Amino acid sequence: MTDPVSRTILLLDIERFSDRDDVEQAYLRRMLYDVTDRALETAGIDETLRMRADRGDSVMELIDANAPVTALLRALLTGVPAQLRAVNRMASRSAQIRLRGVVAAGYVAVDRHDGWVGSDLNHACRLLDAALLRAALRERADDFALCVSDSVYTGVVRHDHAGVPAAEFHRVTVDSKNGPLTAWLHGPVPAGSPDRSGDCQDRGDRGAGEAPGGSGDRPAPAASASEDGPHQSRPAPAGHRGAPAPGPVLDVSGGTVSFGGGYVAGDQHGVSGGRVTGDVVLGSKTERGERP
Repeated sequence: MTDPVSRTILLLDIERFSDRDDVEQAYLRRMLYDVTDRALETAGIDETLRMRADRGDSVMELIDANAPVTALLRALLTGVPAQLRAVNRMASRSAQIRLRGVVAAGYVAVDRHDGWVGSDLNHACRLLDAALLRAALRERADDFALCVSDSVYTGVVRHDHAGVPAAEFHRVTVDSKNGPLTAWLHGPVPAGSPDRSGDCQDRGDRGAGEAPGGSGDRPAPAASASEDGPHQSRPAPAGHRGAPAPGPVLDVSGGTVSFGGGYVAGDQHGVSGGRVTGDVVLGSKTERGERP
């Protein structure tokens, strides 16, 4: 087995391949190869920079780590949907081709049987087979759904290069037999998907608990809410003349209120925050009804 080498991993898979007969499958495989070759040529990645493995209904490409990933992503996001539209426009209904795609990065080795091995490659294959990516393609009108690994998003996509809009990628969590995998789906996240990562479609690239506009290193402030819904400020009651600001107010008319063994008496204003314990008396220490 060779030593593991850093590679960019491209996977493309044909939707509903096994539902077609032999003639249709042969045609779809030709189209898959044509679409893949044109995308790589558009990205400036020639045959000397890549290795290909055929998987029947899918193709796997190991691309030299020095090849530009930004150019590959631009070709996938713009060129592939255009190619698929052109092909499907002239094809019969049974010969329509729709693709799922994954771009990942990692270390891959080649064994003596020319097989590819590596945990990063395994993770990329899990993303390609994820229920979320399949559901996303079913909802797409452009016949193509793309997902990138967390490392590709962090290293390339999040920097918002020309033609690779970071805002169009949404964080998702994919369940696999190797455990949860974080990935980034291009385009809308399917509603009700079992692999949906919370409200990631609205958060964009913010993780759970991260403050909007933050780097992810600090938690977002906790939202204040009551049983009846979010807290809403309201003006102080009319009896509180000269109250410092609108907000929650404790209004006591007559009687006493106990705080840890003490009581509150008299007109109290501007008391907020803190903690009251022990025998604390706010107001006069004389008998009620007597002046100090």
